[in-house]
Amino acid sequence: MINFLKIFELLTLGFFFPLTVVYFKLSQFILLFLWIISLYAILALLIFYREDISFKKVFYINISKNKKYIYTILLRWIACSFLLYIFTSFLFPEKLFGIQKQDINLLYKIFIFYPFFSAFPQEFIFCTFFFIRYKSIFKSEKNLVIISALVFCFAHIFSINWVAPLLSIFGGLIFASTFKKTKSLILVSIEHSLYGNSLFAIGLGWFFWGGSVTS
Repeated sequence: MINFLKIFELLTLGFFFPLTVVYFKLSQFILLFLWIISLYAILALLIFYREDISFKKVFYINISKNKKYIYTILLRWIACSFLLYIFTSFLFPEKLFGIQKQDINLLYKIFIFYPFFSAFPQEFIFCTFFFIRYKSIFKSEKNLVIISALVFCFAHIFSINWVAPLLSIFGGLIFASTFKKTKSLILVSIEHSLYGNSLFAIGLGWFFWGGSVTS
């Protein structure tokens, strides 16, 4: 019965809710919805999984333990950023460095605020909450990584284009794998922030926020 309710919850949050956002054209409120779901996730963890969470578990980065993996994260980000640049140059040259051409100050604001208001709550939901809440359903962490990535991908249908979900499936796999390896919300949020800021700097941020939705 408990697992049935969890499955219903996952389907509601991960699939029916994104479809509702698209159907009723509420994509402009996606940041508000993100924080509402984050609040729900916080309450669920505090009520049902208090013994599984702690400040140290959620926010601490064990530098010595994860030193080699941190190098992996940085090298992977550099390589993926280069591939994203090539991807944009060939398929969407008109988007390349679009924000810099229009308003460089906006890019600086994104660099500052995106990590706190978007990347962090997303990783809290799709990693910390997801791995604790649904581990009894999917058993292995390998399964959790795959399902988390699929839900993360589907959540981006609010963008009303194919680019955001396509890139999100790869991003979801990367972020969930990092969390599986490190169990650090802060570290995976930093990694997410690096990729998100790269997307906006290169020009692909248009597909994830604002531009593609309102066009």
